[in-house]
Amino acid sequence: MKAIEQQFLKLVEEQLERVERIKANSEVTDYSIKEQIIIGYCAGDGIGPIIMNVTINILNKLLVNEIQSGKIVLKEIDGLTIENRLAKNISIPENVLAEIKSCDVLLKGPTTTPSGGSEKNIESANVALRRELDLYANVRPIALSLEGIDWMFFRENTEGAYILGSQGIDISNDLSLDFRVITTPGTKRIAQAAFKYAKENSKKRVSIVTKSNILKKTDGRFLATCLDVAKDYPDIKVDEYFIDIMTAKLLDESERSKFEVFILPNLYGDIITDEAAQIQGGIGTAGSANIGDKYAMFEAVHGSAPRLLELGLGEYANPSSLIKASEIMLRHIGLVEHANKLSHILENANEKIKVTGSKENSKCSDIEKYILNKL
Repeated sequence: MKAIEQQFLKLVEEQLERVERIKANSEVTDYSIKEQIIIGYCAGDGIGPIIMNVTINILNKLLVNEIQSGKIVLKEIDGLTIENRLAKNISIPENVLAEIKSCDVLLKGPTTTPSGGSEKNIESANVALRRELDLYANVRPIALSLEGIDWMFFRENTEGAYILGSQGIDISNDLSLDFRVITTPGTKRIAQAAFKYAKENSKKRVSIVTKSNILKKTDGRFLATCLDVAKDYPDIKVDEYFIDIMTAKLLDESERSKFEVFILPNLYGDIITDEAAQIQGGIGTAGSANIGDKYAMFEAVHGSAPRLLELGLGEYANPSSLIKASEIMLRHIGLVEHANKLSHILENANEKIKVTGSKENSKCSDIEKYILNKL
């Protein structure tokens, strides 16, 4: 029991140190004044190399002038594969992390994470990258114009149920404990990002989603901190929802179009943005941004889909989610006109071409050909 107490104390001390680092951080990247922006890209696992190849081909054509002038550099980063990570028994090999940190932003393909109980208990590469780069805001747009849906989700990305997900404790053969972390400065910055977005984009409603009636300490702190930030934005309507009710509300066709901006802790945000993506047209249609003050990472919402490769269906994978992520990335670094152009073409492509991972429908390359032709 003494060893367990020491392990728990170590976790607490690490989180207290992390809180102080958040408070002390003041480094913010301003892309508008950078003479050169380096975009790193990691293909990842499973279908990752397939959809990344399509996305990079599109970016090379879309950004041809910026690449030729040296304003934009596309830099391939190898080594973020499940084979390499397992061989080194680490979520992100040190040389790979160093390469990523040498870039301004990262475009990342899906990576595989071993399930609990497997021989090698390495942490999710996503979770590790979000922590190492301090990417505290997971930002996911969902739009369905026919229904008037225009949602923006701000999921806290570095705390909650995931931050210590690989550091739980086995008390005995019959009892295991995992830990959940919510901090005031960590919550404050995600709330500020959400309200700032709402104000700058003329949004009138922000919904805070928790389970604070049950998780009174952690979710209670999250809710109270968000409400405190809301006081600085009196013109924005703020409401509170429990996560179980919100999952139902997103399915309520009579009411869901009234929602605009959401703020959620990590686990709830992960779940509900997948539900929202399915409403939009499927997981394969949604992109995701992971934003910090210094670094940013952009990725597909879905996983590495090893089953598609096992079935010999890799060429039928839908690249739209990663292409959408690249569009969000372009917007983030200030190339708004390029982003708008890609968004319009991608939307038309998905209306005309159905890629579902099945031989009954179109191939990944059909989306690529359509977009390249339009560009």
